Amino acid sequence: MELELLKTHELLVLFSSVLDELRRRGTIRSTNNPVADYAESLVARALSLKLAPKSSTGYDAIDALGRRYEIKGRRPTKQNRSTQLSAIRGLDLEHFSFLAGVLFAEDFSVHRACLIPYKIVKEIAVYRPHVNAWILHLRDSIWSIPDVQDITDLLLEVQRAERT
Repeated sequence: MELELLKTHELLVLFSSVLDELRRRGTIRSTNNPVADYAESLVARALSLKLAPKSSTGYDAIDALGRRYEIKGRRPTKQNRSTQLSAIRGLDLEHFSFLAGVLFAEDFSVHRACLIPYKIVKEIAVYRPHVNAWILHLRDSIWSIPDVQDITDLLLEVQRAERT
């Protein structure tokens, strides 16, 4: 299929169909921007987590020991290279034990991923009053912080096993 030959509306119809199929497969849970849902799906499968109901406050998944995981994804592009994750609200309420951060390449392949304990997130995230939330950038330096676990290979393994 030559995408450049399609009209704008036809591209949007195709995009909608792709989102519907990803949702049917269980890869994403909504029909919003798929970055967040895909990050949640990959991390949950890689770490054998159970995804929490969408209405859960401050966490996205839980492990067999009852520990909660906040999962954030970011897809830097040529137009926007930022590694800033979406806002973390209520950080002081300690809703999660770990934050899993996933950086995707533009083609949605996993570039890097890490598991950050809550206490480290609390230390490195910056509170921004204008959004009433904490902000965290997944900079390369995070992977060198003691107790931060690189889970890139685990996610890549799950991604390679996905149905093509």
